[in-house]
Amino acid sequence: MTILSSLVSALNQGKALKVISGLNNFDAVNVKAVVKAAELGGATFVDIAADAELIRMVKETTHLPVCVSAVEPEKFVMAVEAGADLIEIGNFDSFYAQGRTFGADEVLALTQATRALLPNIMLSVTVPHVLPLDQQVALAEKLVAAGADIIQTEGGTSAAPQSAGILGLIEKAAPTLAAAHAIAHAVNVPVLCASGISNVTAPMAIAAGAAGVGVGSMIHQLNSEIAMIAAVRSLVESMNTAKVAV
Repeated sequence: MTILSSLVSALNQGKALKVISGLNNFDAVNVKAVVKAAELGGATFVDIAADAELIRMVKETTHLPVCVSAVEPEKFVMAVEAGADLIEIGNFDSFYAQGRTFGADEVLALTQATRALLPNIMLSVTVPHVLPLDQQVALAEKLVAAGADIIQTEGGTSAAPQSAGILGLIEKAAPTLAAAHAIAHAVNVPVLCASGISNVTAPMAIAAGAAGVGVGSMIHQLNSEIAMIAAVRSLVESMNTAKVAV
């Protein structure tokens, strides 16, 4: 059994949970705490920045599959050599605050370049939420044709919740939930719904057709490992409940 077997199984069952420490998070102490919490809380895999020392540290910390995110294909070669189990083109959220966006042609070109360098590694690609929904679907189809094994959605940064509490959480997740529903019904690979997801909206993502969810800031911004573990467990429990209810 390979390290990715558990991930593939979770995706097939519609209950994969990816915990993201952050594409630009190189704080080893924080990343290690996030990764430990992910494993103890029951997450399926973790997603970290493309840094060789960070990758090796995380591989020594956890038995979970380690995904490495970047937007430069050459960094993935280093990441795989350092021990990455799968790679992700995306987690673009950290760039939007800098005014940097990613268009369909650029994401497709990055995917093609990455596949040329690494034809066999499991590859996840994020579809930018800045595209209209029909263009997100069209891009997802092209990405799968170019060799993407997983499509990830996003949208939390584009949402502006007007309400507090549960309704606010739903409003925040609406863009990525819409993308997950549209894309999941258009491609034949697993779709991971990420960005703005909470324990309230994770079950909605699964109901929309996603094979799993990705969460980042709601975990790595917490100030204690205990709180991180509790947050991960609440997500796992909400997703399990969703599967039972279905």
